[in-house]
Amino acid sequence: MNKGTAAQPEEGLRKAKAKNPLKNFLKRLGPGVITGASDDDPSAIATFSQSGAQFGFALLWTVLYTYPLKSATQEISARIGRVTGRGLAGNMLRYYSPWIGITITTLMIIANIINIGADIAAMGSAMKLLIGGPEILYSILLAGLSLVLQVFIPYTKYVRILKWLSLALFSYMLAAFIIDVRWERALLATLIPEFKWDSKFLNAVVAVLGATISPYLFFWQASQETEEVNTKQEEEPLKVAPGQASEQIKRIKIDTYLGMAFSNIIIFFIIVTTAMTLNAKGVNEVSSAAQAAEALRPLAGRFAFLLFSAGIIGTGMLAIPILGGSSAYAIGELFKWPVGLEQKPFRAVNFYLVLSVATLIGLALNFTPVNPIEALFWAATINGLISAPVMIIMMLISSNRVIMGRFTVSPALKAGGWISVALMTLAASGLIYSWIK
Repeated sequence: MNKGTAAQPEEGLRKAKAKNPLKNFLKRLGPGVITGASDDDPSAIATFSQSGAQFGFALLWTVLYTYPLKSATQEISARIGRVTGRGLAGNMLRYYSPWIGITITTLMIIANIINIGADIAAMGSAMKLLIGGPEILYSILLAGLSLVLQVFIPYTKYVRILKWLSLALFSYMLAAFIIDVRWERALLATLIPEFKWDSKFLNAVVAVLGATISPYLFFWQASQETEEVNTKQEEEPLKVAPGQASEQIKRIKIDTYLGMAFSNIIIFFIIVTTAMTLNAKGVNEVSSAAQAAEALRPLAGRFAFLLFSAGIIGTGMLAIPILGGSSAYAIGELFKWPVGLEQKPFRAVNFYLVLSVATLIGLALNFTPVNPIEALFWAATINGLISAPVMIIMMLISSNRVIMGRFTVSPALKAGGWISVALMTLAASGLIYSWIK
């Protein structure tokens, strides 16, 4: 009798899932979509806006040709987390010299903190543009709100907030459709790469690549896959539960490729919008996302300005937890602390302490004489220089049967990963060349 009674709720659950396939599909999305959305944070928006303002449509091809490489790299990082049940830093510590993990993590955290500071400043500026008032007060309030959400809301609930925040990026798509765009030129520039052997153009290409393929994204997505394993009772690392592999690898691929497509589509629209307004009107210098929004007001109208400004706040609230969280996961895994946004604060004190300190130092940068634009340049430089080494280690881990068991990456995925390594190595070399020259 009890068995029959117990079977009824299970049957009801199966029927509910069958009736709501779209809802069930959206519920399964998470780490990939959130990672892709966080790639378009306010500091990245400033980079893409500057590209559109300075070079018009000339860099649109980067959106198309980086997509498969970016997706392959993020899928590899996600697979490492899901297969091993450990993040990147944890695997580096276990299988490689601790100094490799410590050096890479330290450089990544420095870049992350600078990005956090710039994103907080951009959100404060955007709030001031929208409603007036003291910019620094808005920066403090928004940073505090972000920190409270991260510390006191469990991961299973917090991840829903991050999914909703990712919708803020649609504001950039809408902004492009309320201005007059020459779509045939934009499409041509996307399909046919344009390249100039000019130091400014080369620096712009490197900046776009650095803003698109960043180490913190690798660390975050791998750690979020381990978080999914830890918070869902029925799930295990694939090395332990190979029967889950087919479903989980398929989910990771869909989740990641959708997330990266979302990210690159938004980049496309940001470049198009700024190219058709700022560049077309002779405004070629943009030093921040807020400045891009302000410049749009007289050129594209108040509605486009409002959409652009609101997007800065939404993407900042999405990116700050990921920048701080990737730092906390990396340090926690290196020192073998309890980690995870699902953990209660008193059970993962060190994890939340790192997350809080990273956010507060980022906020504090706004009270110093440090030029935020110069700081962002150095953050992008650090990201560009360490991306290739991080990706090389990822490729070695993902191809190692001792670490991955029978779930080493496929030849096609491996090829995509190594091409990405070559691209980022070339970009870093180009950056160093531009300094020497």
